[in-house]
Amino acid sequence: MSLLKRGNFLSFVISLAIALWCVSIGWSFTQALETSPILLAQSQTSSRPRTEVGKELYVSTCSGCHIPIPPEVLPTETWQELLEKPNKHYGTSIPNFIRLSQVLIWDYLKTSSRSILIKDAPIPFYIEQSQYFKILHPRVEFTEPITHKSCLICHPGVKEFDYRTLTPEWQDAP
Repeated sequence: MSLLKRGNFLSFVISLAIALWCVSIGWSFTQALETSPILLAQSQTSSRPRTEVGKELYVSTCSGCHIPIPPEVLPTETWQELLEKPNKHYGTSIPNFIRLSQVLIWDYLKTSSRSILIKDAPIPFYIEQSQYFKILHPRVEFTEPITHKSCLICHPGVKEFDYRTLTPEWQDAP
């Protein structure tokens, strides 16, 4: 084989090897990106229940901007809508919200909330519209509009996600 032909052959073999290497790397990346977030979540949270990890993510994500609302206060349908559209969260976007966090938080919220009580009722996006909020506060008469900040008045442990502890005036209320 002449020197010129040998050089062309060697260039061809090297080019073919590089092309095959690129294809295999591309295929590996494609497989990694297509891995289900649910499978990833299961493998990364095997030592703790997914709902526990989801709760921690929920509290840390939401408390970055406001106090986290207990899942029981709003129906499952509300939480689903909020999580499906993180870029339209009450006029803002949830920063750094990745799919894995979304899946884990959803596991927690759907486990800890209930469906809307009345079929075909509108989905409440504000606490004051929620039937569950009203059921959880049967003796409370609100004189001002209810917001997430209203919780701080009667629940001193809100910053630690403790809504069971009440201020002294409500602890033994009839």
